[in-house]
Amino acid sequence: MFKLTFVLLFTHLVLAGFSQNFTIAIHGGAGNVDPNMPEVLQQRYLATLDSALQLGASILENEGSALDVVEVVVKYLEDCPLYNAGKGAVFTWDGKNELDASIMDGRMLTAGAVAGVSRIKNPISAARKVMEASPHVMLSGMGADSFAEANGLEMVDNEYFKTAKRFEEFERAKQRYLKDKMGTVGCVVYDGKGNLAAGTSTGGMTLKRWGRIGDAPVIGAGTYADNATCAVSCTGHGEYFIRLGIARDIAARMEYKQLSLEEAARETLDKLTQYQGTGGFVAVDNQGNLVMQFNTRAMFRASIKANGKKEIAIF
Repeated sequence: MFKLTFVLLFTHLVLAGFSQNFTIAIHGGAGNVDPNMPEVLQQRYLATLDSALQLGASILENEGSALDVVEVVVKYLEDCPLYNAGKGAVFTWDGKNELDASIMDGRMLTAGAVAGVSRIKNPISAARKVMEASPHVMLSGMGADSFAEANGLEMVDNEYFKTAKRFEEFERAKQRYLKDKMGTVGCVVYDGKGNLAAGTSTGGMTLKRWGRIGDAPVIGAGTYADNATCAVSCTGHGEYFIRLGIARDIAARMEYKQLSLEEAARETLDKLTQYQGTGGFVAVDNQGNLVMQFNTRAMFRASIKANGKKEIAIF
């Protein structure tokens, strides 16, 4: 029986122009993905994760910031209909797409987020705009849409986010009242100069009702970055990540217990599992070390370092 771990290691890849020890890690959601997923679809996922990595690396090559990498990489994944973020986001109970996103800069702990937006083409860019052009951290709903439009971001009709695949899932789910698999996207970056940044974007949970908001736009739950410790982006059952403050929990364990990133991430994942939460996260510390951990069957994930070492995986 053919088994593929989807771990691709390129030790001979040379990235010209990189002198710093940068690290980029991304995720495309975690959940109980069917292990019998068609190989052609698996390869599509792997290819998009690889393209996202290369896009981020090219920004650092041209002296872009960690924050720039996070925004551009997450925008790329928002535009890819394979994931539950941006185009291809899942549907609410009322048959609409409502999007959440957040971003955080580890230099000064500045952050921005949007929740429940319906017309912003790239919510991650709106989150950055909230951080940089408003006195607030989180804006929601029509107010966030209006803010984004007033600040020149690209706006679309809500129909833009709809794809045939997601709508078919919505129709089946509404009949059976089932939850869709997770497909949140996120990116964390260490730029090799001591700076960390993180961002997360999602369409939320299939059939969500009453304006439900998950962890993706909540700083400290789904996203966190602090140059003193680490940058984290989470994916999974958001209610648990909010209740346990998962993203901040990893950083806090490093800060207060002086744990390594790997040790802190393991303890936090154990805590999530203890409380029966499901999902995972990607994280990098201020030395460029990374973790990509989850307690589900799979998590779409990828990472790259300045020396060309690359990992792309699903299961």
